[in-house]
Amino acid sequence: MTDPYQLIRAAKFFSGLSETACKRLAELSRRRAVEKRDLLFMEGSDGKAVYLLTSGSIQLVKTNADGRETVIKTVKEGELFAEVILFEKSKYPVTAVACTEAEVIELPRAGFLKLLNEEEFRNDFMAMLMHKQRYLAERIQQLTSMDVEARFVEFLRDHYGEKQVITPDLPKKDIASAIGATPETFSRLIQKLEKRGGFVWEGKTIRLSPGFWENF
Repeated sequence: MTDPYQLIRAAKFFSGLSETACKRLAELSRRRAVEKRDLLFMEGSDGKAVYLLTSGSIQLVKTNADGRETVIKTVKEGELFAEVILFEKSKYPVTAVACTEAEVIELPRAGFLKLLNEEEFRNDFMAMLMHKQRYLAERIQQLTSMDVEARFVEFLRDHYGEKQVITPDLPKKDIASAIGATPETFSRLIQKLEKRGGFVWEGKTIRLSPGFWENF
């Protein structure tokens, strides 16, 4: 079984962190298995830990004043989530629910904050965050300039890779929410893609022609 240090070291989020800093994080971490539909934490509950997803899929969901739920993000393997409780809020701003069986590394907030009080770790960690923040700002600007079709294709590429057969682990309404489209707009987009050719969504499977990705 891979130990937490190796998982942290291999995670994309921590790719810019030093070996020493990764070891310090591993010392305070614990692995946790999550069943499909399990809740890791609820919106508004006290933020006790941040999480690194090592396998499976996790959705971050926000509930509005009308009680409707919106998928804010689908967390992918290697991503850190709930890190907002380290810097901005002491309570979770969203609910985290497992879309599939999953495994996470749990990093207690108290231990993480203690590490951030150490100058060497803090400098290392903040330098990594600054680099990632610049990347995310550029990425957000890029995504907001895309139309709904381009955002959908980018969603598929980011989550499943440039495959010819894709089995989404999310229902259509959640994918629509994730790309900022209404279910009606998303339904029209699927019809448009199928009419154009090279794209078929049957049941739970999307089939793409060999040249589909070359057009994007």
